[in-house]
This record gives sequence, structure tokens and C-alpha cells, in this order.
Amino acid sequence: MTTKESRNKLRLKRKKRVTAKIFGTAKKPRITVFRSLRNMYVQAIDDEKGVTLVSAKAGEIAGKTKKGKIELAKETGKLMAKKCAKIKISQAVFDRGGYKYHGKVKALTEGLREGGLKM
Repeated sequence: MTTKESRNKLRLKRKKRVTAKIFGTAKKPRITVFRSLRNMYVQAIDDEKGVTLVSAKAGEIAGKTKKGKIELAKETGKLMAKKCAKIKISQAVFDRGGYKYHGKVKALTEGLREGGLKM
């Protein structure tokens, strides 16, 4: 009898594959995504020092507006791009964290690009 691996274990395997090929620096950090059931979290990480430079979450915007989850993800991307601009980051490498580049993750990336971040 075979056992089926959980979705999260499969996602973590994909994350290892994706993250192994991506490296962020202080001038071009790695933008990583984590989706929980309630929120979406985004971080800009400098892998040389192992430090999170800036972070944002959908919960920062959720209380202020009544929007759908995809629109909320796009607004979170714009907020993250604004925070990156404050610390003079104009380019980044996107790490989708093992999630499909579809739906909320895609909307987040579009928001980052609309906010002025080059990826």
C-alpha cells in the first residue's frame, strides 16, 4: 500500500528546487512568498548576510479595504514595492516558494512590477 505525500511536503520539495537556483544580494534581493490560509507574506532577503531587508503582509491592507483575495495580493505587491523603493532597491529576484505562478502569486508579482520593481 502506497501513501500519498501531503501537499505541503510536495510544495517544500519544489521550494528546495527553486530556491537552490536563486540567490539574493543587498542590491538585488530575493523576494519570497508565503501563503497561509488567512494571509500572504512577502519578504526581501539578502542571502549574503542572511537578513530580511523588508517585509509586507496582506493583513496590513485587509483591514482598510474590502477587496477580493487576488486584488489584495496585488495591493500587497504594490506596498512591498513601495517599501523596497524607500531603501533604494529597484531590482529583485522572485522566489515563488514552491507555489504555482498562478492566481494570488501572479497578482502579487504584477503588483511588484506595477510598483516599480524590476524582476
